[in-house]
Amino acid sequence: MSQYILDTDHVSLILCNHPQVIANASLHQIAVTVITVQELFNGWIGRINDPSAVHNLPSLYSKLWTTVKYLQTIEILDFTSEADNCLKNLLKENPPLRKNRLQKDVRIAAIALSLNATIVTRNQRDFSLVPRLAIANWTL
Repeated sequence: MSQYILDTDHVSLILCNHPQVIANASLHQIAVTVITVQELFNGWIGRINDPSAVHNLPSLYSKLWTTVKYLQTIEILDFTSEADNCLKNLLKENPPLRKNRLQKDVRIAAIALSLNATIVTRNQRDFSLVPRLAIANWTL
């Protein structure tokens, strides 16, 4: 069975009850990466710490808690030494991947390549820059 790795955007779609993404996820072996966990938590912490959000804290903390509960139900893939070697090779052989805005996506891609897994994303523009990376979009 092929393994599918959800990027951060697809996790967000699941958390917002996107029916098509949820249906596809139920049919496959799925996981997320520790990079996605980092991105999710960075996003919530930034929103919660924004002084203008002081009147919306119950909702924000509730959404953070929903994210934590979801992450407890799914396999989280670590950034292993194999992924690190893959990342170093990608950056060495493909200078366009060194752009700062691609940093986390390329780390997710390196994990996927090290495991021969498919990335599930709507971000075709950035992930398609990574050679040999299998990509799927469950929103189409």
